[in-house]
Amino acid sequence: MSHGRGKMIVSLALTTAALSVFAVSVVAQSSQQEMMEAWLKLARPGEQHKLLEPLVGTFSAEVTTWEAPGAAPVKSTATSENRWVLGGRFVYQVVKGTFAGEPFEGIGYLGYDNAKKTYVGVWMDSLGTGFMTSEGTVDSTGKLFTFTSEVDDPVSGKKLKFRETLRVLEGGKLVSEMFLTGPDGKEFKNMEIHYTRR
Repeated sequence: MSHGRGKMIVSLALTTAALSVFAVSVVAQSSQQEMMEAWLKLARPGEQHKLLEPLVGTFSAEVTTWEAPGAAPVKSTATSENRWVLGGRFVYQVVKGTFAGEPFEGIGYLGYDNAKKTYVGVWMDSLGTGFMTSEGTVDSTGKLFTFTSEVDDPVSGKKLKFRETLRVLEGGKLVSEMFLTGPDGKEFKNMEIHYTRR
């Protein structure tokens, strides 16, 4: 191989390598831009978030609970203050009242996960040291939400399964019903809350 031809091959190889690096750089920049645009799109509150607007405000709550199927109902009252946080991405709820004659306080967050395409929530209160997470959907009317969740049973150590429905009614009213799956695998209504906007 002649010296001149060798230099040409080396030059061609270097040029090809440079073009490859440039192409990879362009693709990487393009991928980064696409990734950033995708993240920004997922981060924006959308129409699903707007469906939570009826939950925002201050409500009086009438609470009824049942410890087991056929058990006598236990009634209590509470106040729920709900407001948007994080730029309209989550509804932050603070509940204060009484339960079984003792002061009760709970906080929760409810929002819509654009990536998962599902409603998501987290709840914690003064009755325990853990928290409950939930995921849910809304029906075609935009006024009936259904959530499922699990929480650790401190007695058995097993998971307790809950299903909750939240209905948006006229006149600033909301109705929440929670159903617990018992040891026999059957659901029973564990809690019902009637909210009235103040």
